Amino acid sequence: MTIFRTPVALAFALQLAVLAGCAGAPPSQVAAPVPPAWQAPLPHNGSLTDLSQWWRQQGDPLLVRLIDAAQGASPTLAAAQARLAQSRAERVAAGAALVPSVDGAASVNRTSQQSTLPSGTTAQAALQASWEIDLFGGARAARNAAEERLLGAQAGWHDARVAVAAEVANQYYSLRACEQLLEVARQDAASRADTARLTQLSADAGFQAPATAALARASAAEGRGRLTLQRSLCDLDVKTLVELTAIDEAPLRAQLAASAPVPAPALTIAALPAQVLSQRPDLYSAARDVAAASFDVGSAQAQRYPRLGLTGSIGVANFHSGGENTHLDTWTIGPLSLSVPLFDAGRRGANVDAARARYEAAVVTYRAKARQAVREVEQALVNLNSSTGRSGDAQVALEGYQASFRATGDRYKNGMGSLLELEDARRTLLAAQNNVVTLQRERNSAWVALYRAAGGGWTAAAQ
Repeated sequence: MTIFRTPVALAFALQLAVLAGCAGAPPSQVAAPVPPAWQAPLPHNGSLTDLSQWWRQQGDPLLVRLIDAAQGASPTLAAAQARLAQSRAERVAAGAALVPSVDGAASVNRTSQQSTLPSGTTAQAALQASWEIDLFGGARAARNAAEERLLGAQAGWHDARVAVAAEVANQYYSLRACEQLLEVARQDAASRADTARLTQLSADAGFQAPATAALARASAAEGRGRLTLQRSLCDLDVKTLVELTAIDEAPLRAQLAASAPVPAPALTIAALPAQVLSQRPDLYSAARDVAAASFDVGSAQAQRYPRLGLTGSIGVANFHSGGENTHLDTWTIGPLSLSVPLFDAGRRGANVDAARARYEAAVVTYRAKARQAVREVEQALVNLNSSTGRSGDAQVALEGYQASFRATGDRYKNGMGSLLELEDARRTLLAAQNNVVTLQRERNSAWVALYRAAGGGWTAAAQ
């Protein structure tokens, strides 16, 4: 590296600046594969409501409290907050490179020389300033890249909040569905136990074969086993909620027992569905990564060109000798120095190539995330449509199987039907009951997936 301090060298640097403008950075914005409208059928005739207050619109205050608790205890959210703080600090540091830096200096020294000058003590203090003039925009590009990463970190924090909320909601709905299935299993076990008792009485009186009584006892045992299994599954869901929310198990169970589950309402989104992609924090963050990588290329290119620096200082000094003080005020402007890179074995060029490679990777990632966003929204809409459409048929089937089971039970009690027919009707009814609960759980999961796919109602403009 060579340092020049002449007007000729400065003119040479300006010519290089003009040439440098011919090799600009790649575009900071790229097109994403976003469709003009979703291809999947929309629920409720395509009338959708804003998802920003989605959880409160559910009408379940316990769910809101659990989500708030989970966001306060989530390590994922804490890590996102730390990344946000780090990005904010890096943005401040990058912006500071555009303005002069000022340092303070002070010194005291005692000298004694074999000369005509008297010995004495010199004390001085000064402010020293230095400034690297951003001729080729390298510092501005670094600042812009840090700004884009800060915006991406803010979006990442929102994405972490959405992810935590969706995870807690899914677990909460899983527990509520498990409780419904537990009640179904409890009623089924009670019904089987009653059938076994009546059958045993009939067998003891000689009206039923011992094998029939054995089958009834086996059915009752099967019902008790299913009830025990379902209860353990609900306990596991509760313990998962304890982990997510950091609420002790005893008070959490008390809150769950005191709060009745609320079915998901028919929410809607009041906008062209394809526009919801702009609300996804992960997609917004990926777009900011592309912009930051573009500015990184510009910053790396600027390192290949001359650098112009200016220094200066202002200070005071005092010389004490023989009981007398001599005060001095000093100031300097300069030197104005120019540094021109001559040979670095290809290091700066390699840095530019590496920055361009990172830019291309960011573009590919952004477009892949856009395609993923389209897929997730489409799938959520399909699942929501499917579960909603099947719910009505499942309810009709349940009512029919309930009527059939009651009729079969009456025939069996009157000695006009067999236990095999009764158990077959019972199994069919149990499957129908479980299907209704499962569809409710599936519909809630589809709503949560749509909330997640839509970015939780967060918009970059609002932030």
